[in-house]
Amino acid sequence: MATTTATQTLIIGGGIVGATLALKLAQQQQKVTLIDARPELTKEQWQQKLLQRDARVFALSIASIELLKQVGAWQLIAQSGRKADYTQMQVWQQDGKGELNFGDEYVPQLLGSMVEPFVIEHALYQRMAAEDVSEYLTLVAGHKVTLLDWLGSQQGYQVHLDNGDKLQGKLLIGADGRGSLVRREAGIGLDTLDYNQTAICCAIKTQQPHRATARQLMLPTGTLALLPLADVTEDDKANPQHWQSVVWSLPRNRALELLQLNEEDDDTLRRELAAASQYALGDIEQLESIASFPLNAQQAKHYVKENLVLVGDAAHGVHPLAGQGLNLGMLDVAALVEELMTDYERSGGRCWGELATLRRYERARRPHNSVMMHSFSLMNWLFAGDFAALRPVQQIRSEGMYQVGKIKPLMRFFTQKASGL
Repeated sequence: MATTTATQTLIIGGGIVGATLALKLAQQQQKVTLIDARPELTKEQWQQKLLQRDARVFALSIASIELLKQVGAWQLIAQSGRKADYTQMQVWQQDGKGELNFGDEYVPQLLGSMVEPFVIEHALYQRMAAEDVSEYLTLVAGHKVTLLDWLGSQQGYQVHLDNGDKLQGKLLIGADGRGSLVRREAGIGLDTLDYNQTAICCAIKTQQPHRATARQLMLPTGTLALLPLADVTEDDKANPQHWQSVVWSLPRNRALELLQLNEEDDDTLRRELAAASQYALGDIEQLESIASFPLNAQQAKHYVKENLVLVGDAAHGVHPLAGQGLNLGMLDVAALVEELMTDYERSGGRCWGELATLRRYERARRPHNSVMMHSFSLMNWLFAGDFAALRPVQQIRSEGMYQVGKIKPLMRFFTQKASGL
């Protein structure tokens, strides 16, 4: 029998951003319901997933790690051992001099940590069951949203699920990814930029260890990132720091060609990757978990409407060359919770999710996300494509990297910005 349930806040999308936001609000003793279309996993199913290595990895900034600590998830991730901290980052280009080195090899300092997506999700979902938040947080898993009804500014939204149930909340938050249903149903437009590139993603074992260093090579065809992965098996731990996640951006036709050739000869991609990386860590000994996805950037024309707000990929998506997509979403979470709680406390608990509150969040986050999105697009444009191949552009780019790399205060500034602090 269909039921109707009222709550303070509804979050659609149970990924990392949505789950972190739900936990953060529950910690503030705010009633929140998190709706995730995916079925809830059993303990045994989680354990089965954790036995496998995921080629995908998120480069968590210091700010994102701090937020995960606040909700109690980072402690669980650390206990699991499924993270690869990095203390240095190296960026160089194939056709020019100069390179950028972030971090100090003599005095190692944490720049961030590489963690597989399901490892983060597992920690977040473990936290949802904890006594300090379970009283305020309700998880509705395994059901899709079919319809959104706005009931007016005082009542907010009514959400219809595929099982006939209805949920009502004063504030509706869309954390449901790039193809956001919430954004579409709210009639919020989208600005998009297609890079005509495809990213090939896989896990590789290199001849030499990564030594807690994230590497990014700027190629004329796109960027090639080598990102440290946690050691999973006992063999890995006996010979640590050899597994890495690869994100290789290529012109779409070239990427599809490589994937097709690899189907015919499963050694093709390994050889091509090793050569493209300039054998920075020697030969590639193993390769697994190959996947690919098209590259584009997008930004919602607005982040908010009456009783509704977008966060994470539902609001913005960027090129993966700097690994900042999830980090921008986590900064959205911190900013939104701060604005919501400020007005809630000022009003003595009467105001929640007012349009003026949501607009302050939008003013804080949308310009920043726009700058980041266009900066990554500019970097991609300067290093890949026909324009980047022009000799004057190569010379300016090469000299620029060389000079920037020598200015230590500027490098420290870039490092601080990348940390999200």
